[in-house]
Amino acid sequence: MTVVIGLTGSIATGKSTISHMFSEFDIPVIDADQLSREVVEPGEKAYESIIDTFGNHILHEDGTLDRKALGSIVFKDESKRETLNGIVHPAVRERMIAKRDQYKAEHYPAVVLDIPLLFESKLSHYVDKIIVVYVDETIQLERLMHRDKSSQAEAMERIQAQIPVKEKAEMAHEIIDNSQSRESSYHQLKHILSKWNIL
Repeated sequence: MTVVIGLTGSIATGKSTISHMFSEFDIPVIDADQLSREVVEPGEKAYESIIDTFGNHILHEDGTLDRKALGSIVFKDESKRETLNGIVHPAVRERMIAKRDQYKAEHYPAVVLDIPLLFESKLSHYVDKIIVVYVDETIQLERLMHRDKSSQAEAMERIQAQIPVKEKAEMAHEIIDNSQSRESSYHQLKHILSKWNIL
């Protein structure tokens, strides 16, 4: 039996750091963000739908999607964000499930679905266990401002567009407190995987 692990967190909680650690245990990771970039490449069905919906001005000169231009439209307008998600999410899900089922067929002990908006998108039923990568909101805000060179107001706006990380932690099977060292987070992950009989 392959255990399907949902890995999630909130913006700037350091989920990618934890995601990369799974390779040290030979556990494959299916990255929803990576897939969401793949499905909007020129020639893909979702790419065509986005241009039909939002117009050509969201493209770079080479015809690829200008994610920043698109982001600035949808972050300010919830209905437009929902429209975009309605195009991208089904395409990502389809690809994610195909990959998940392929790893299950190959009898891996575990496979990780790295989904930033696992709860927001109501995808908990795709996985058997959920790990939330947690830091408190002050650290989250500082990290986001530092990472994106954004103002406090911009960073807060992005954080508030998601379910608060405290609430996510309450819905998880396990939590990794990612506010300390990488080593500390690694040991927490190892402990969880041992507890679930994956290692």
